[in-house]
Amino acid sequence: MTAVRESIDVDVPVTTAYNQWTQFEEFPRFMEGVEAVRQLDDRRLHWVAAHGGSRHEWDAEIVDQTPDTRIAWRDVTGKTNEGEVTFDALSPDRTRVNVQMDWEPEGAKEKIGAALGFDDRRVKGDLRRFKSFIEERGAETGAWRGGIGDQT
Repeated sequence: MTAVRESIDVDVPVTTAYNQWTQFEEFPRFMEGVEAVRQLDDRRLHWVAAHGGSRHEWDAEIVDQTPDTRIAWRDVTGKTNEGEVTFDALSPDRTRVNVQMDWEPEGAKEKIGAALGFDDRRVKGDLRRFKSFIEERGAETGAWRGGIGDQT
């Protein structure tokens, strides 16, 4: 498994950062290579992304979601991956967004890319684009405040 751990501080309240992250279908606006995310229900997402020169589709399941604190997922079909995003309030108007992802690179291109740190740079770039996206808007595009209990 390959692992990525990245964080970024955003100049919005924790609730705003968290609420925006619950808008999964907006991910292509700031995540490189993500072509589409379709929310199938409160717990399941269908992803379409280009990575390593190939197009991939898979379904993921949210296994734990606590408003303003954490969203954790794992794959249920396709690309082997799991991870979590946590949100730390640094002040009333500043939040640290932490991403932890683990996945299994497929094929030589993905394995070489992971070894060279391309995945870390992609996630770091995605977080920078998220920061710009949410700070320029100043408000989330929507919110889902429900919780999902840990099923692992």
